[in-house]
Amino acid sequence: MPRKRRHEEENENHERWLVSYADFITLLFAFFVVMYAVSSVNEGKYRVLSDSLTSAFRNIPGDTGGATVAINPNAPLSISIPLRKPQPGMKGDETIRQNRDKIRTMAKDIKGALAPLVQDGRVRVTESARGITVEINASVLFAPGDAALDPVAVSALRAVARILAAASFPIIVEGHTDNTPISTPQFPSNWELSGMRASSVVRLFIENGVDSRRLTATGYADQRPVADNSDADGRQRNRRVEITLEAQNPDNPVEVPVGR
Repeated sequence: MPRKRRHEEENENHERWLVSYADFITLLFAFFVVMYAVSSVNEGKYRVLSDSLTSAFRNIPGDTGGATVAINPNAPLSISIPLRKPQPGMKGDETIRQNRDKIRTMAKDIKGALAPLVQDGRVRVTESARGITVEINASVLFAPGDAALDPVAVSALRAVARILAAASFPIIVEGHTDNTPISTPQFPSNWELSGMRASSVVRLFIENGVDSRRLTATGYADQRPVADNSDADGRQRNRRVEITLEAQNPDNPVEVPVGR
């Protein structure tokens, strides 16, 4: 019995691992062949693309490695937009100066029409690059939580409307509130209140000769405060209507040349 076992062990094939090793090497070789083939294809495409882009940007024929690339030699290469500063004496400068003079004259007229309110600080008239802005405290125009114009305020706004009707500047009327919440059947929030107050002023302007095509009404609720809402004075300042006359300054349009 021991002799037979020793005979079987002597006949056992100790090189069977070479079969698995050979299979592994074969698969590894096939893998690298596939990777090489893929990399060769990508490199070829990259060369074609690179040559094509180079030829297109240089506007010269190029070697594309067998690929055909159509290049339009008459195609423009760039668009130059020179920045031209307005020169003294240009027509646009004269128009800007005239608009500025007109809008300043209107600002003086409005301050004169609202002189008592300007003196006690309930009306402010300011000038900026945008135009002139007339800030009227809401207490002058409306009762608390209401959007109907006070009869006393109507006469003052009619005087402003007569001044505005004589010009052609666009007019933006903005309604603003403080951060105190409101919730009524008519005004569920400050958004509705501020928008309705601006609309009330716009309607009065239209009724007094201002062209409706020049007017825009908008409400900002409490989103654009000009003072701190933490105290009573700040909240009173924030409850306001702003009337802005936009200066229509020309932008000196310049023709855009298309060069090769």
